[in-house]
Amino acid sequence: MGLIAIGDIHGCARTLDGLLKILDVQSDDHLIFIGDYIDRGPDSKGVIDRLIALREEKTCTFLRGNHEDLFLGYLDDGEYDIFAINGGIATLSSYMDPGGEMVIPQEHIDFVRNTEFYLDTEDFFFVHAGLRPDMTIAENMEEDNHDVYLWERSHLKTETLLWEKTVVCGHTPVPEVVNKEQLINIDTGCVYHTHPAMGFLTAVSLPDRRFVSVPYMG
Repeated sequence: MGLIAIGDIHGCARTLDGLLKILDVQSDDHLIFIGDYIDRGPDSKGVIDRLIALREEKTCTFLRGNHEDLFLGYLDDGEYDIFAINGGIATLSSYMDPGGEMVIPQEHIDFVRNTEFYLDTEDFFFVHAGLRPDMTIAENMEEDNHDVYLWERSHLKTETLLWEKTVVCGHTPVPEVVNKEQLINIDTGCVYHTHPAMGFLTAVSLPDRRFVSVPYMG
C-alpha cells in the first residue's frame, strides 16, 4: 500500500479536482489530507463535498488543520472574530444559498468534527503543522498538545530534529517543498496564487517521495 499526502487546499475546489485527476491513485493507496480544507479560497463547501465523496471510493485520513479548529470554535462557541480574520468569511459565503441564507449541512459539520490530529505510521508521522523539534515524536505524542499539532512552526527554523522518523506536514506556505530526511512540508501556498513563488497544490507519494503539483485553478 502506498501513502499519498496532499497539502493545504484552503477552499480551492477546482485545484483539488485538478490534482486528483493527475495523481496515479491505486486501489490500495491511502490518501492522507494534511488539513486546512477551508477558508480564504473560493469554494470551501465544494472542497468538503469532494472529500466526503472521495472517502466512499478511497481509503482516506483527514487531519485537522488550524482552520478547521477555528471553524469548530465558531460553530461551538461563537468565536467569530478570530475565525473571520483568518479567512472564515470566505467559508461562510460558500454556504450561502440562492436566497441569501447560510446553510451548513450537518454532514459537513460532522466531517470537520471527526478530523484527526495526526496519523502515525511505521516510517512517517503525518500532522498538520508540525511537532516540537526538541522532543522525540513519542514525547510529542505523550504530551499530546493540540496547539502544537495545529500551529507549530519552530521545526522549520532548526536543523536539529529529535524525531525518530520523517514528519510530513503543511501549515506554513513555502515556495518549494521542504524535502529533508526528517521533514517534508508540502504546503506550497495554493491559495496564495497572487504570490509569484506560490500558488500550487502539492501531493507527495511515499515512500518514494515523488512530488506532484498543480497550479491554482480556483
